[in-house]
Amino acid sequence: MKRIIFNADVGEEAGFDAEIMPFISWCNISCGSHAGSDVTIQKTIKLAMKHNVKIGAHPSYPDRENFGRVSLDIPYNDLIQTITSQIKKVKFYVEQAGGTLHHVKPHGALYNDVFKNDERAQAVLESVKSIDKSLYIITQENSKLSYVCKDLLVVKNEVFADRNYNEDLTLVSRSNKNAVLKKPKEVFDHVSKMVLDSKIKTLKGEECSVFFDTICVHGDNPNSVSILEHLYKKFSELNFTFK
Repeated sequence: MKRIIFNADVGEEAGFDAEIMPFISWCNISCGSHAGSDVTIQKTIKLAMKHNVKIGAHPSYPDRENFGRVSLDIPYNDLIQTITSQIKKVKFYVEQAGGTLHHVKPHGALYNDVFKNDERAQAVLESVKSIDKSLYIITQENSKLSYVCKDLLVVKNEVFADRNYNEDLTLVSRSNKNAVLKKPKEVFDHVSKMVLDSKIKTLKGEECSVFFDTICVHGDNPNSVSILEHLYKKFSELNFTFK
C-alpha cells in the first residue's frame, strides 16, 4: 500500500482542529506567538494524542497582530531565543501529557524566510539543536533550512495542498488573490500531480519536479475539512493509506 502523510497547522483557534485531526498524520501546533495560548496548546495536544497524530511545534515571529505573516527585523540572538522558548513550551506540554514532540515547522513569514535566508535558517537550526537533535525539521525541498540542517538534523520535505507556487517553487504571496486554493476538486488536481507525477504545476502553468515527504493542508483554510475529506476519499480510491 502507498502512503500519504498529511499534516496541518493547528492550535490557531480557527475552529476546525477537531474535524481535521482524523484525516492527518502529523500536526503543527502554534506556540502562542502568532496565535493560540497555553490553554489552546494543551487542548490541541490532547486532541492530537486522541487521534494518534504526531505532534510538532510551529514557532513564528512574535507577531500576533499580523498572524506571523510579516517578516520582522529581529536580531539573530533574539530570534534564536524566541524560537527556542516557543518550541520548549510545546515540548513541555507534550511531555506533561505523556507524549513526545516529533518535529518543528516554522510558521508564516519565518517559514518563507528560512527558504531563502541563511541567517534565519541558521537561527532555527541553533534553536532546535539546543533542545533536541532528534526532532525532525519540516521545510520545503532546497530551502536554506534544509541545507544548513544537512547531516545535523533529519529534514522532512513538505509541499502544500492548498497553495499555489511560483516558478522557483516559492509560495505565491497571499497578497495575490490566487495564492490559496479553496475548492476541494482543484486541490485534488493540484495534489494528484505531486503524488502521481512528482510534479508541481505552478501558477503560470509550468511543471516542476518535486520530492516530498508530507503534504500540508492549512488548518485556517475555511474549506480545510471538506478539502481533507475529498483528498481522503479520492486517494483511498487509488489505494493510498494515511496513518
